Amino acid sequence: MARYTGPVCRLCRRIGEELGLKGERCLTGKCAIKRRNMPPGTHTPRRRKMSERGLQLREKQKARYIFGTLERQFHKTFVEAERRPGMTGENLLRLLEMRLDNLVYTLGFASTRNQGRQLVAHGHITVNGRKTDIPSAAVKVGDVVSWTSQSVNSESYKDAQDRAQSTAAPGWLSLDHENMVGRVIRVPSREEMEARINESVITEYYSR
Repeated sequence: MARYTGPVCRLCRRIGEELGLKGERCLTGKCAIKRRNMPPGTHTPRRRKMSERGLQLREKQKARYIFGTLERQFHKTFVEAERRPGMTGENLLRLLEMRLDNLVYTLGFASTRNQGRQLVAHGHITVNGRKTDIPSAAVKVGDVVSWTSQSVNSESYKDAQDRAQSTAAPGWLSLDHENMVGRVIRVPSREEMEARINESVITEYYSR
């Protein structure tokens, strides 16, 4: 399974924004953007003025980094969003938000999307009672996401229980804190999706 394995703080510095890739660490003084807000590499710390094309590319890369997808997979998702009725940009974000690994993160089962990806890949998560180990699996309205019976005694589950007590699920999801079960009750609106991404710029990038 192809994935990025390098330092994630480097990605934040490359974009020039805090992307929340390390969970609670990003809220502390150890955040790479707070300590060294400059692109990685050996050069002068000043950022160059970017062209319109460069800004579009950076926005697309930012979305990729936040949701942890590679280029081919992200483009495939965009093509699917373009095929569906409605606004392509919102469709793209909706498809990304309704990935299983993102859902695990949004429900508070994981502290980051990357950890959500690991939980799914390692077989800790079920969808409608069936174990699913594909992080990019698309969930649908009515789907129920929970832990496998073998995972309820794991440290990951105990950490998730503590985390879930302070997690308020967005309006498009419901969360049973006691049993650690989440349900998709409707598709998310734009206001409930990732606010740091300007989806119209990504649409412009692929529409050149």
